[in-house]
Amino acid sequence: MNDRPAVAYKVLTAEQMEALEADGTFAGAPVDLADGYIHLSTAEQLDETVTKHFAGQDHLHVAAVDLPVLGDAVKWEPSRGGALFPHIYAPLPLSAVLAYGPVERDHDGKVKLPVAG
Repeated sequence: MNDRPAVAYKVLTAEQMEALEADGTFAGAPVDLADGYIHLSTAEQLDETVTKHFAGQDHLHVAAVDLPVLGDAVKWEPSRGGALFPHIYAPLPLSAVLAYGPVERDHDGKVKLPVAG
């Protein structure tokens, strides 16, 4: 049985979020394009991703991505310290995004996950 989460998260700049909404698809941030896949994080990995890779940046957004919708385009691969991260080997369609919103932190400093509806 697969114990991997069905939802992962993509951190986007305001401009990237606007492009995803307008175009209905996201080909990737510069780091994604350079690496050949779109980097995602699980809920447990999201805080460290924001802290490590987006430090000092404002106007960030987080998108919840429905991984089963993307099928074989999703690969789980080792990254930080050998932890498995979900990577998308295709553009991210807006139709696979369950919810999105600005990056906000709760009273404990953890990134809040976006809620649909």
